[in-house]
This record gives sequence, structure tokens and C-alpha cells, in this order.
Amino acid sequence: MTDPVRKPRRRGMSARWKLTLSYAGVVVVSGIGLLAAVALYLLRYVPDVAIIADRFVPNRSDLIRAFVPVAIVMMLVLLAIGLGGGWLIAGRMLAPLDRIGKAAQLAAQGSLSHRVALEGPRDEFRDLADVFDSMLEQLEAHIAEQQRFAANASHELRTPLAISQTMLEVARNDPDRDVDALIDRLHEVNARAIELTEALLMLSRAERRTFTREPIDLSLLTEESAETLLPLAERRGVAIDVGGDTANVLGSPALLQQLITNLVHNAIVHNLAEGGTVTVRTHVLPEAVALVVENTGEVLPAHRVATLAEPFQRGAERTRGDDHVGVGLGLAIVQRIAQAHDGSLVLTARESGGLNVTVWLPHPFPRPLA
Repeated sequence: MTDPVRKPRRRGMSARWKLTLSYAGVVVVSGIGLLAAVALYLLRYVPDVAIIADRFVPNRSDLIRAFVPVAIVMMLVLLAIGLGGGWLIAGRMLAPLDRIGKAAQLAAQGSLSHRVALEGPRDEFRDLADVFDSMLEQLEAHIAEQQRFAANASHELRTPLAISQTMLEVARNDPDRDVDALIDRLHEVNARAIELTEALLMLSRAERRTFTREPIDLSLLTEESAETLLPLAERRGVAIDVGGDTANVLGSPALLQQLITNLVHNAIVHNLAEGGTVTVRTHVLPEAVALVVENTGEVLPAHRVATLAEPFQRGAERTRGDDHVGVGLGLAIVQRIAQAHDGSLVLTARESGGLNVTVWLPHPFPRPLA
């Protein structure tokens, strides 16, 4: 069933005219009140009979006949002053809203670089303009990130498809092709494309926050992830040490499991060739829960650490034969999952080499400080 077509609403009176009429109405009503007070409290003391004296003394009727025309003229003057002054004051008061409206129109047309930049002392309009500018900055940064992500995703998805097409073309023109080797290579390329697609879906799910929150113990999830990745760690000669407090949080068990798995997997893969270690700890603080994953490895410069959570950024060069080359979305997914749970991701390079990764998540029941 389709929604009925909505008729365009007739444009009503502008806010400036409404304020102008309001100001004029206040001025006129105030003038009427003042004149009524004069009439009621002063004229009542003047008798409405002929006053016999040596010279002409007006009575109440004479004063009313003389007062009414002047009062009408004054009311017209007050009305003109109210309309003119109200129009100017309303225009001055609504000028910030007009600037914000023009900025909103530009934003609707796709121009997010424009800012209101309202001057003057802080008031309600200045606060509104500042909030609007902040929103535009966040939208501009988000769209730029999405465009960069889409370009990188397109490139990453196109790569395995192009490799498969090249291999098939070479195999078609090679009568002595090794079918088994071709199938193995195609299987490897296809598995990588599937892994990338699943990572993109996981990233999208985390960004949409389409999950149900339920109580979960992070310490149990860390033990499960470490047990799952233990064979990989043993093949690479990396020791995993898991421990810490019972850390209860509210969130999606599947997403949090993926978060921990990605962190432990990265810590194993980006490690020393021999004798590497991975330490996983959970800590409970009064206001937050911390998951800390630390690994040995090469010394990382600060500028490199700052980009590790960006999509399709890989922490180290890999060999072509690495079965766990990854797709460059591990830490990006971790960051999105943490943000979806109202948390944050902090990356710190270790002085002796390797990386310290801390995920902060809100405590489900904040405890008062002692």
C-alpha cells in the first residue's frame, strides 16, 4: 500500500512579519492602556456640567472631544512606530537564523565546507550556530571517510576479481596448464574475496548499531578467542597470556567476540618471528571496563600508529604466502564495534616494540568513587 501523495502546504506568514505584528501589537495595546488610565483616573474628577466662571473652563465632554482626535493620531503614530521598529528589530534578531538557513541550504546541495561562523557574544543563536557548524564538520569528515572507504573497498574487491580473470585467461591460452595448481590458487583468491566481503558486512553492521544489548563477560570472550587462535599462535611461536578481572558489559556477544578475536589475531600476526608474546587483560574501573591487548614486535613510529585504525591500513608488510594476510579492516572493525558500544579505542606504541591496544567500554552499573 502506497502512501497518499501529500499536497504542498500553503506558505504562511513569515516569522519576521509575525514578530513585527507582535511588537506593534504590544506598543498599541500599551498606548491604549496608558490613554485609558488617563481617561479613567483623571477625567472622572472633571464634572460633566457647565462650569460657571470668569473665563471658559472645559468640562468632561469638552475634554473628551478635544482628547479623542489627538489620541487617535497618537495611536496611529504608535502603530507606525511599532510596525517600523518591529520590522527592524525582528530583522536584526532573525539575521542569525537566516545565516544558518543559508548554510543549511548549501549543505543540502552538497556543500559541507561552508560555516555559519556567527560573531558576537554567546547567546541562544550563537550556541545554535556553533552546534550547526560542529555538525557540518562531523558530516564533512564522515562523508570524506566514507568516500575514502568506498574507494579503498572498490579497489580491494576489484583486486581478487582481476587476479581470477587474469589466471583464467592465462590458463585458457596455456595448453600445458596445471589444473590442480590453478584450482588451488583460485580457491585462495576466492577465499580472500569472501573474507573481505564478510569484513565489510561486519563493519557495516557495527556502524548501523543493529544489535540487541545483553550482559556479557569480556573475560570469558577473551578466553574463547585465545583458545580459538591458539593453533595459529603455536605455529608462529607466539605465547598467549590471558587474565584479568571479571568484566561485565552490555553489548552484542557476537560483535564483542569479533572485536577481541581481531585484536588477538592482529597481535599474533604482527609479532616477532620467534619468541613473541601476546598479553590479554580485562580491568574493571568505577566508570568503565578496559580490555588491554599487548604484543611484542617491531618498534612502531607514532605517525604509523595513528593510521592503524583506518580502513585498509596494514600494520606491516606480509609475504605473498602468508595465510593470514588479512584485508586491512581488523582494527577498523574494532574501532567501529567499540564506538557502537559507546566506547573508544586507544593505540599506543610500546617503547620496546609492539603495540598496546586498549578498548574502553562503559560500565553497565557505574560505581561511585570511594
